Amino acid sequence: MYLSRFLSLHTLWVTVSSVMQHYPSVWGHYDVCKTQIYTEEGKVWDYMACQPEARDMIKYVKVTLDPPDITCGDPPETFCAMGNPYMCNNECDASTQELAHPPELMFDLEGRHPSTFWQSTTWKDYPKPLHVNITLSWNKTIELTDNIVITFESGRPDQMILEKSLDYGRTWQPYQYYATDCLDAFHMDPKSVRDLSQHTVLEIICTEEYSTGYMTNSKIIHFEIKDRFAFFAGPRLHNMASLYGQLDTTKKLRDFFTITDLRIRLLRPATGEIYVDEQHLARYFYAISDIRVFGRCKCNLHATGCKEENKRLLCECEHNTTGPDCGKCKKNYQGRPWSPGSYLPIPKGTANICIPSISSIGNCECFGHSNRCSYIELLNTVICVSCKHNTRGQHCELCRLGYFRNASAELDDENVCIDCYCNPFGSVHDRCNDRGFCECKEGTSGPKCDKCLPGYIWHSLGCQPNVCDNELLHCQNGGTCINNVRCQCPPAYTGILCEKLRCEREPGGCGRSSAPRGPGGLRPLLPLLPALLAARAR
Repeated sequence: MYLSRFLSLHTLWVTVSSVMQHYPSVWGHYDVCKTQIYTEEGKVWDYMACQPEARDMIKYVKVTLDPPDITCGDPPETFCAMGNPYMCNNECDASTQELAHPPELMFDLEGRHPSTFWQSTTWKDYPKPLHVNITLSWNKTIELTDNIVITFESGRPDQMILEKSLDYGRTWQPYQYYATDCLDAFHMDPKSVRDLSQHTVLEIICTEEYSTGYMTNSKIIHFEIKDRFAFFAGPRLHNMASLYGQLDTTKKLRDFFTITDLRIRLLRPATGEIYVDEQHLARYFYAISDIRVFGRCKCNLHATGCKEENKRLLCECEHNTTGPDCGKCKKNYQGRPWSPGSYLPIPKGTANICIPSISSIGNCECFGHSNRCSYIELLNTVICVSCKHNTRGQHCELCRLGYFRNASAELDDENVCIDCYCNPFGSVHDRCNDRGFCECKEGTSGPKCDKCLPGYIWHSLGCQPNVCDNELLHCQNGGTCINNVRCQCPPAYTGILCEKLRCEREPGGCGRSSAPRGPGGLRPLLPLLPALLAARAR
């Protein structure tokens, strides 16, 4: 989850590749926690992993300086211009707004505008080291999703260490060393992130790439998050499944991108030369105009939101979890050990929700139709077992097949589900809709499918189409319609409508003289019979 927007998942899934193509620094995330699916028990919730949006974390930071009086201006002092170190008539005065350079100007909206920057005192106490610690605290665990970027108004320091804490500043560990000469400053060979690999991605390196002096294009320092992601997801971060698999299975990798605090240790200002000019110490100081840290609240894949409450960030926990990071199960939901969510399987991950403990599982909401619940591991959810009163569903909130919702009864009423009473011969099945109407077979009508449409007559097996009647399907050749179900034919005729000569079925046939003639005869009707039968069926 350590990207600006890891794998996006919406109720209708957002295509990951399109998100990455159009928003190269915003890569999607799990933004829903559940959806309804259909099972044999009816509709149930299928839970999935989720996490908050990535955001500019500087908006929520608290900054402290050590030593606390290291900011210039109290008392006022002069310093040399950035572009001309021998013009030392600039002034820093904390009592005058236009001349003050307090710490909050590292995070103001003007960003890199040269008039808004924090500045330290000058190196007036040389050769005593000019050391400054700038600590950024969130009072919350966050996951980095983009490069850390620091913009200096002075030259970039000759020596600097970026450190991180995972325990709110109690202990610290280095993230990266920066120096003009790594071997001399930190006894380390210089490297860049490009020299690393999947196997060495967690190596702490010293880089000389960001430590030149007063050059106007050399003010920015990076801590490269994206380049480390690329070792697993590819140069354009398209193979996210590989990265997620590593983050899921390698705790050290997850922890590498997780922080509660950052500390910038400024150890030696930019000199621009091999030696320090002791006659012009006002040339040497630190000045930072912008710090950028993008990340998200760490919620262990158990929350979509993170809110600020009493100047503190808190995850809006789901999956029956609680705590600032959703790091534990709620009371009465400790039926198994707490576990963070999982990125896999892509795209929806695994929620690993907290389940009710044995002592409280009977209190699951079943609307009084069950007193027993069961945990379904496949769905990571709890359902009511053996629903009574003709109910069904995860919470006994639905009606069994063959019953429908009694609109006048509450969900906890024993008579909430009423028998459909669908006629077994007239309805397609014994189910009915939520208004109690049954699905009728052809020719059948009525709420319970127990009546016949015109042209049909009820038999022992339901409504059957009329064979004959006095409107269209007349019995021919003197036949008589009996109860609309058959024609009683004269001795010489047979067939559904008495349309066939009986002798035609005997050896030798009837002969030409036997064929009926005239308006009442058979032959004029035979061509019309199929059309008449079809019309009647309609």
